[in-house]
Amino acid sequence: MYSEELAWKIRRHGIEMTHLSGGSHIGAVLSVADIIAVLYSEVMKYDYKNPKWDERDRIILSKGHAGAAIYAALAENGFFPVSELKTHYANGSRLSGHVSHHVPGVDFSTGSLGHGLSGAAGMAYAAKKDRKEHKIYVVLGDGECDEGSIWEAALFANHFRLNNLVAIVDHNHMQSLDFQENTLEIEDFGSKWKAFGWNVIEINGNNHNELKVAFKKANKNAQEMPHKPTVIIANTIKGYGVSFMQNDVLWHYRFPHAGWEYDCAVNELHQNMPEGVKDIYTPSGIEHPTLPTEQDDIGNDHTFSNTWNTTYPEKMRRVYAKSGSDDREHKI
Repeated sequence: MYSEELAWKIRRHGIEMTHLSGGSHIGAVLSVADIIAVLYSEVMKYDYKNPKWDERDRIILSKGHAGAAIYAALAENGFFPVSELKTHYANGSRLSGHVSHHVPGVDFSTGSLGHGLSGAAGMAYAAKKDRKEHKIYVVLGDGECDEGSIWEAALFANHFRLNNLVAIVDHNHMQSLDFQENTLEIEDFGSKWKAFGWNVIEINGNNHNELKVAFKKANKNAQEMPHKPTVIIANTIKGYGVSFMQNDVLWHYRFPHAGWEYDCAVNELHQNMPEGVKDIYTPSGIEHPTLPTEQDDIGNDHTFSNTWNTTYPEKMRRVYAKSGSDDREHKI
């Protein structure tokens, strides 16, 4: 399957899975879809019939809350039936909201941010000690790169010359409740990795050609500069592929509800569906879609920096007035 086809299917499955389950993080699923698609269709060695094949490449999705993207890629590549994706987030399902190692093809449970690079570095170190040739890929979120554990692992990877380790940062520039730079500044991002001894490749992470070239360059770096691990800083757009979800932090937490949210998301994906791809959920899209009205919450700025109001609520103002005090700091 071509990477563009797999990326589209990851996005379509992601919309359906979060819609059915009421699960979060569709914005992150959409931003990382191209990275995951290129890895599974063009880069990694694996055998869906033998998920524990010793010579397989390993992948850790450190930003495990985007796990629907991995589940979709695994299902489309034969690790388990595509029909099982509908059980995402359901009670008793092995497709938990965050990535679970109980799923065939998943090597490391993630979702608690900041752990993936440490696990990947350990795997890469073990492979070196055992003289194995497989590679370790770890997909990070840019927000989790605020965690000290990431930089400890980065130092470890450089110190032990783990050129069999490739980190890919889904740099969608949004974090938690805001844009990343409003949450905790991280730039100059590439220079930080270079200072920790890594080869750095910066690209458009929603562009498949750039992704493929970057992975080839990472492989070449491993051969020509065997003392360095490589990081690919993949600049992406959160919610990529659905216009009203793009760069809107609301869709880190919200799922596409029945009505205009689901209908418009599906039909936008259908407008860019690769030739020959079939949508198993809505083969012809939504024929008579519900459309948003002026009363619907669309196109608004939901970032913390825009919506946070530092004035005190009316209840607290009454408390201050009654007490005759204006010492608000101590009262809080």
